[in-house]
Amino acid sequence: MFEFAILLIFPAMMAFAAASDLFTMTISNRVSLVLVAGFMVLAIVTGMSWPTIGMHVAAGFLVLSIGFVCFAFGWMGGGDAKLAASTALWLGWSQLLDYAIWASLFGGVLTLGLLALRGAPLHPPFLMREGWYARITDEKTGIPYGIALAAAGLILYPSSFWMTGALH
Repeated sequence: MFEFAILLIFPAMMAFAAASDLFTMTISNRVSLVLVAGFMVLAIVTGMSWPTIGMHVAAGFLVLSIGFVCFAFGWMGGGDAKLAASTALWLGWSQLLDYAIWASLFGGVLTLGLLALRGAPLHPPFLMREGWYARITDEKTGIPYGIALAAAGLILYPSSFWMTGALH
């Protein structure tokens, strides 16, 4: 049963967060809450040691602290900060640097792509009638960075403890 949860919770929440950020420019607090609760339950059920759980929690708190500083300066949305922190909780210290690198790379590509899209002279009229497309092409709108954060998490998840240690 817990194998199914390991295969479902993290990837589903990452996909949901990315889609939600694309279509609404928001990431619900429920996504982060499900990730945190799912981590705690699975960590206990799979027999992760308390010191290891503590290290994962510390990684999450570090990213949350950095995310809130970025949020305070207007560099990142609050949902993005919470998503990054809950992702760091799942990945832990061993993948934290890789997560930051992948999220930065995906974020850069996403930003450049959206800037190019926003600078395009013409947009398909049928898409401009869609609220999400009009919002995403509006120059005053931020970047849905949750897409990059989720993609980075999904890239690293197959090599995480959850897929290499907990399932074996």
